[in-house]
Amino acid sequence: MIAEPVKLEAGLEIRYVDHPAEAAACFALMHELRPHLASSAEFIERWQRQVAVGYRLLALWRGTKPVALAGFRVQDNLIHGPHFYVDDLVTEAAARSTGYGQLLMDRLKAEGRALGCAKLVLDTPLTNTLGHRFYYRQGLLATALRFNTPL
Repeated sequence: MIAEPVKLEAGLEIRYVDHPAEAAACFALMHELRPHLASSAEFIERWQRQVAVGYRLLALWRGTKPVALAGFRVQDNLIHGPHFYVDDLVTEAAARSTGYGQLLMDRLKAEGRALGCAKLVLDTPLTNTLGHRFYYRQGLLATALRFNTPL
């Protein structure tokens, strides 16, 4: 894993979210992607639970504000082997088409390679057509459908 923050142009920096205060700063942006999260406190509690089992949150910061973020974990299963699974990926609505998503995706690919993964995998809703266009531009291919049912 690449532990050092990466400084970019004009006050931009990519770094891990390692403290609850940083996670709290990410809540509004994560809420754009996950509107079912009711509060910052709920988000922080869930983030801490997931961190305990390998989840990491990487954010692109403009000053003290996150403008794009990605949550990921390394997984290993029979279909993909060890792979880099992206749980969450979002750029704030006002900052889309600025290249921030590309910067974050480039870093995610580098992180995955550094962690020994041969594949990056993510799920996205069928209705996320703008996201699909972005993923195709990043070299990702739609290779499966995921089915689920409430229990």
